[in-house]
Amino acid sequence: MRIPQPPQVSSPRRDARVTARVGRMLGISVGVCFVTGMISHLHQHPVGWLPLPPSPAWGYQVTQGAHVAFGIACVPLVLVKLFSVYPLLLQWPPVRGLKHGLERLSVAVLVSCMLFEVTTGILNTVQWYPWSFFFPAAHYAIAWALVGSILLHLAAKADVIASALRTGLDDPRTVPDDPDGLTRRGLLLATMASVGAVTLVTIGQTLPGLGRLALLAPRRPDIGPQGLPVNRTATAARVRDLAAADSWRLVVDGPNPLQLSRVELAAMEQHEVSLPIACVEGWSATGRWGGVRLRDVLELAGVRSGSGATVRSLEPHGIYRSSDLTSAQAHHPDTLLALRLNGSDLGLDHGYPLRLVAPNRPGVLQTKWLARIEAA
Repeated sequence: MRIPQPPQVSSPRRDARVTARVGRMLGISVGVCFVTGMISHLHQHPVGWLPLPPSPAWGYQVTQGAHVAFGIACVPLVLVKLFSVYPLLLQWPPVRGLKHGLERLSVAVLVSCMLFEVTTGILNTVQWYPWSFFFPAAHYAIAWALVGSILLHLAAKADVIASALRTGLDDPRTVPDDPDGLTRRGLLLATMASVGAVTLVTIGQTLPGLGRLALLAPRRPDIGPQGLPVNRTATAARVRDLAAADSWRLVVDGPNPLQLSRVELAAMEQHEVSLPIACVEGWSATGRWGGVRLRDVLELAGVRSGSGATVRSLEPHGIYRSSDLTSAQAHHPDTLLALRLNGSDLGLDHGYPLRLVAPNRPGVLQTKWLARIEAA
């Protein structure tokens, strides 16, 4: 029985010159996503030999905003890249020897990893998880596989890519553009315009000046109680009754253990700082926070200045019900146990009676509804 041959799909726009140029843009985007993703991973899974500093205060706001923005920009780039190589994916026979088979395998891994990262990353920005695996761990692991497959692909195709980039789009020695259709140059310009458009309508969740243009962003940074968005409410965290109880006390472990009421915390020396809440989904918003410096509370408990700290929430469950601070973070003058936000007492959904706010830190680590502080 004769195996049916796949359809022949050809177009002047589907050649190495288009593929290489789109691939270059896609490679830059993936590179930025990888680096900023590693920074986010280190924030949430710190290693002792590479501590992340608490300054600049807006560091995570910028890196995670760039991570999501460049990740979304990958969508049109991936689509055009697949369009440009579509005929090659239909080659027959699919494998023509060991070297060709390994090359095809690397492409399959590359495409699969790219689609996985882009799809799951975008679904994470809207907090929809139609899968059973733990998103951060899977996203991190596949990122390494993606980068590895890209490097392998570049090594296998280095001469082809270099030649394609050296050859002009209008080189007369190559197949001419279709005079009645979109030219190769037009396709590249349309691709860049698409990248610019999707970036413009999402980056406003990070850049306040473009907030009104954030049509596709899952959060508007200026909408929410007390002027800031909320991801997780007190009801969702199952702490509403505990947080509102008059019996609440902050327990501070140390050589001189403490139990402090909200009234006692409010009677201590107060400070105000402007710090962003920067979420892993890419949005960020800056608030004016008021409260007590964490280092002052640690000092009262007799904790030495070189110690870090762990803060724990009233939340009974959840992977982010506690978070660790290095010594530099715990004793930074802008690290607060916040009692107020934008001139008013904290609302329940923003962490009443007390929450942590620290510079250069993911929102999930700005622990709300504090119950206990332990010296590290």
